[in-house]
Amino acid sequence: MEYLAEYGIFLAKLATLLLAVLIVIAAIAGRMQRGTSEAPAPGSLEVRKLNDDYHRAALTLKASMLPGKQFKAERKAEKARRKQQAGLKRRRLWVLDFHGDIRASALTGLREEITALLTTAEDNDEVLVRLESGGGQVHAYGLAAAQLLRIRDRNIKLTVSVDKIAASGGYMMACVADRIIAAPFAILGSIGVIAQLPNFNRWLKGKDIDYEQFMAGEHKRTVTLFGENTDEGRSKFQEEIEDVHKLFKEFVGAHRPQIDLDEIATGEYWLGTRAIDHKLADELITSDDYLLKASDEADLFHLSWTGKKPWLARVLSQTSDALLR
Repeated sequence: MEYLAEYGIFLAKLATLLLAVLIVIAAIAGRMQRGTSEAPAPGSLEVRKLNDDYHRAALTLKASMLPGKQFKAERKAEKARRKQQAGLKRRRLWVLDFHGDIRASALTGLREEITALLTTAEDNDEVLVRLESGGGQVHAYGLAAAQLLRIRDRNIKLTVSVDKIAASGGYMMACVADRIIAAPFAILGSIGVIAQLPNFNRWLKGKDIDYEQFMAGEHKRTVTLFGENTDEGRSKFQEEIEDVHKLFKEFVGAHRPQIDLDEIATGEYWLGTRAIDHKLADELITSDDYLLKASDEADLFHLSWTGKKPWLARVLSQTSDALLR
């Protein structure tokens, strides 16, 4: 009994502590909401000029390598050169990053970045998308490709760079570009469609568990996780998969007519060097080299959109920051 009494006191103390923490969090959240006169923005756009990054890196190296007087002379000459360039109108190259998962979660940021640059970009500008994705949901990557088409529709040059992988839905995005560049061992292709799911029907039957499913519409559900799949359902599902593959091939063919679809639309992928042979890409070069070369005659602007965190995540983040100070 004494042990149970001590255990009860411990639980009461723990509950009191948790309640106090929740009260503090609620109070902070209330103050944050009261202190804001208008609804906060859904996210923020960060713009960084990459030419400045290259300039700072070069100065850091030269400061370490050159004697003091030579470095000062070099720095003075560089300032004069940059001052002269400041008076010239140079083309702009907008740089976007897309790191895709199976749900194409980066799509939200991509559409915001594209909307922002389209308010400013001109015909002589170029957009470089550094794309990395192994594909995923058809509808999500279809929308992501449509976002890139917004750039093409405004007659702005679109280049897609593949340093690691653009496969399946990732290649669906890449193929809309005017030009695709790739690293020598980047993965491209996988123009195919796959769907797979387990079926637990026999296990449920073994446990004497019935699974009932009600539908209105003959093909509302073709195959299922828990019911007993039929040959008719499997056949219909395969038909749907084949149709998606057909649309995928038509989409790639429309944007890269130089590709032999019968040869490459088999679901296979190729590494960069071989991808060039199959016309899946146009040039072997990394995005780093491409941007460094372009910086000599263009202003490079990297866009990055950050979504607004849920209020609880913001409160916890601010609370932890305050405790660590």
